[in-house]
Amino acid sequence: MSPKDETKMVKNTRGRGRGRTASGAPNPVDIHVGARVRLRRTLLGMSQEKLGEAIGLTFQQVQKYERGANRVGASRLYDLSRVLEVPVSFFFDDMPDEISSKSVHERREMSESPDPFDNDPMNRRETLELVRAYYRITDPNQRKKIFELVKSMGALQGTDSDQK
Repeated sequence: MSPKDETKMVKNTRGRGRGRTASGAPNPVDIHVGARVRLRRTLLGMSQEKLGEAIGLTFQQVQKYERGANRVGASRLYDLSRVLEVPVSFFFDDMPDEISSKSVHERREMSESPDPFDNDPMNRRETLELVRAYYRITDPNQRKKIFELVKSMGALQGTDSDQK
């Protein structure tokens, strides 16, 4: 290959394009969908390996979906909704306005910012374990009392911080 031909070669853009931001980071919508997959999987107490087996993937591929590193195609999203027992729309629910209100071009131009889902208490293991433990309480009256107790403690905590 002559030097002239080499200059005509297209630069490898792996990690850019195909829905990624200008900096090469995963598309924020893909990150959101992946976070919702992770949320539902953990709420069901399902491992990445078990989910992968159910849809014909390795656990590493499931990890990549959950991080938003790999995009989830329509048929795979449908399979995930069936295995995780949620409608397809679940994966797009609660999308932050700063993502859902932007055009495709604006999302591609987004800078690499901290993951907005890292600060979401719904994505913490503690929250998921609490929800699972709560639903293991079989007596509905006990469950309601615990719910009211936690709500009142949270309200008191909010009042205490307001007075400081």
